[in-house]
Amino acid sequence: MTLENIKIGVIGLGYVGLPLSVEFGKKYQTLGFDINQSRVNELLNGHDATLEVSDEELKNAPLMSYSFNASDLKECNVYIVTVPTPIDDNNTPDLTPLRKASEMLGLYIQKDDVVIYESTVYPGATEEVCLPIIEKVSDLKFNQDFYAGYSPERINPGDKVNTLTKIMKITSGSTPEVSNFVDELYASIITAGTHKAESIKVAEAAKVIENTQRDLNIAIVNEFAKIFNKLNIDTEQVLKAAGTKWNFLPFKPGLVGGHCISVDPYYLTHKAQEVGYRPEVILAGRRINDGMGEYVATQLVKKLSSQKIHIDEAKVLILGFTFKGDCPDVRNTKVIDIVKELKDFNMSVDVYDSWANPDEVKHEYGIELIDTLEQDKYDGVVLAVDHDELKAMGEEKLRALGKENHVLYDVKHVLTPSEADIRL
Repeated sequence: MTLENIKIGVIGLGYVGLPLSVEFGKKYQTLGFDINQSRVNELLNGHDATLEVSDEELKNAPLMSYSFNASDLKECNVYIVTVPTPIDDNNTPDLTPLRKASEMLGLYIQKDDVVIYESTVYPGATEEVCLPIIEKVSDLKFNQDFYAGYSPERINPGDKVNTLTKIMKITSGSTPEVSNFVDELYASIITAGTHKAESIKVAEAAKVIENTQRDLNIAIVNEFAKIFNKLNIDTEQVLKAAGTKWNFLPFKPGLVGGHCISVDPYYLTHKAQEVGYRPEVILAGRRINDGMGEYVATQLVKKLSSQKIHIDEAKVLILGFTFKGDCPDVRNTKVIDIVKELKDFNMSVDVYDSWANPDEVKHEYGIELIDTLEQDKYDGVVLAVDHDELKAMGEEKLRALGKENHVLYDVKHVLTPSEADIRL
């Protein structure tokens, strides 16, 4: 197969699939497929609610088309799978979206076609789980009748600087020839270049450790913060001082949510345990980061109590609900942990976030976002997400939301130590 005669089908039009589709749609016949009909209709009307792709960019992909009809995929000969890979309530990988996408592809894939997976998985998942499903449904033989590649996504939601084409892409293929084809395909749109991995498993492993390493770096800083809070030392000031050394890594404490960093380590630990190795450091880091929402809530409760504010009747405002600043993504947000913990103390909790979709928050988390901010109302104000609009408020406007006696908690180190009553 050559790049001259390809038609690409991208399965999944979320934060990863849509930007990829649009880039390919500038050069190749590309079909963006999603089972969500309202999502497809939204894109057909020229708008992306995730804000990853602007309305103008959607117009500048002349070879791009959209569909929620799976049978349209039969016209394609290169398939790229970008469906979610979440975890379940037991922190076990949930490969249901991948399995269903593979079953669907099995209905339409034809001889000599290539399927490329981008979803983050544990090493071996593509060849051990996904491709056997395609074989079974299609009656085609892998690496004889059809071929595969793996090129992990590196999208950073909300990041308008490190966009798709500016991030080096890892590529891989099931044979040397396919590996070259996959690399050439991505190299044609990725200006930052590509790195051709030696195998699909190497590419899978590389992706899953990227976010695991970041998770651990944040975990150690979160542990530092807990220690320094007990010692009554400002964590940010310590990090600034330590950061004057050339090889000190500039990580900050915080809530670790989202679709990648808080999920991917569990994919690696799942596979490790499956082959008889019990991870220690990775799981320890996960425990620390998973517990930070509860820690923030507990710190707030202690401070409220120290100021003689009755916990049972306290009203708390949470500013921000998305998993990161200036991004509408609420997937796996850890702000929900703060909300739940405070409600367990029988507090009244309001949540404000102009970036988040109220319907999505209600559906996924059962929370009604408030749409206006009232002054002199709250015993506690928690700046949980560093949206630019919230940072711009400053101490005076943030404190104006609180009663005469209140606590202002700065989770994101937006304020100075003297401006906030507590900082993480």
